[in-house]
Amino acid sequence: MTQLPLRAQLASALGRSAATLSRMTGRGDGSVIGGRVGLLLEPDLLRKLARDRKLALVSATNGKTTTTRLITSALLELGEVATNAFGANMPAGHVSALSEQKGAPYGVLEVDEKYLPEVLDTTGASVVCLMNLSRDQMDRAAEIWLLAQKWRRALSGKPTHVIANCDDPLVTWGASTAAKVTWVAGGQRWKEDSWCCPECGGPLDRKDADWACRECTFHRPEPQWAIDDEVAVDPRGQRWHLDIQLPGLANRSNAVMALAVAEAFGLPVERALPHLREVTSVAGRYTTVERDGRHARLLLAKNPAGWLEAFDVADPQFPIILSVNAQGPDGRDTSWLWDVDYRILRGRPVFVTGQRRLDLALRLDVAEVPFTLCDSFTEALAMQPPGRVDVIANYTAFQAIRSEFGRAV
Repeated sequence: MTQLPLRAQLASALGRSAATLSRMTGRGDGSVIGGRVGLLLEPDLLRKLARDRKLALVSATNGKTTTTRLITSALLELGEVATNAFGANMPAGHVSALSEQKGAPYGVLEVDEKYLPEVLDTTGASVVCLMNLSRDQMDRAAEIWLLAQKWRRALSGKPTHVIANCDDPLVTWGASTAAKVTWVAGGQRWKEDSWCCPECGGPLDRKDADWACRECTFHRPEPQWAIDDEVAVDPRGQRWHLDIQLPGLANRSNAVMALAVAEAFGLPVERALPHLREVTSVAGRYTTVERDGRHARLLLAKNPAGWLEAFDVADPQFPIILSVNAQGPDGRDTSWLWDVDYRILRGRPVFVTGQRRLDLALRLDVAEVPFTLCDSFTEALAMQPPGRVDVIANYTAFQAIRSEFGRAV
């Protein structure tokens, strides 16, 4: 790799020092502060750090941290990979990741949907993975149609190879201006944000996975990759039993997206798939923690689509603890709770906690789901009998629970 200019070297080194100090003092993992320091000293540091690397950018409303981890695990077969493993998915986090692994020839970066155009323009990434778009943090992020439009403009005229989920009409529209697209039938369980054509505004007709606009030519492209329950089907029609340890259909979809990205890097399925099978948890997601004989499995859900996928993974025979906050990273607006169908929880013991537990309690009451209100997660867990319990929490509530158990990963 080309050596960094002296100013960029100094900025990178000071950023790494700030990150190390943050970790040593227990203030955080350093993945944001290190990048901020580096960018303060050299505003063009991200571009310089990205130069001469083969990069993949991963963006979506849900699943980008997990998919980033799966792709990274696969690409380690080729050599060292720089990645923002802790989910710091804005430019400061990308600078930290690339600075920490400055000699890595490959990089896999999770990117916030809103920042994708900027990061793509800055890094010149050769591969972009786009999975889904749905409502999320509406008090901070733009309408998802506008995000798809920004993706569309950012990819137009770029030589970037895009791996995109053709089952999501908004993703398809956002990706369709790219010079090269590999379409993946990754599924779309949450359809409530894409009943209208993003091209003309007309209604979309849907039948199973297929969709098409009733008033213009916009329609679902023919996929090269597909998921068939537990099986990935590659562009040659060969079927691969996934057999991954991460639970649920959403993670099998993430795995197929990861295999398509790995192949774009020249890594065939037979070499990539064994590495995907080694991943058991991602930044605490799906981890089981134990306290006094109670085994709590941690699930993250930040928006209606995410809750739908969490319900798919949660086991109905066990109690469930729900925890919701509304801090800055979560979005202050909790009105999205009304878009989640909580009736699926009827018949199982439900315990509600978090800073916005009363908002969630009202929603459950309207859905006629009996629940127990708890002042804290510790109290909710202590009320469980010995054995398994599922925990679904949104972002800051999830991180607080992780911290109670030493940030299990």
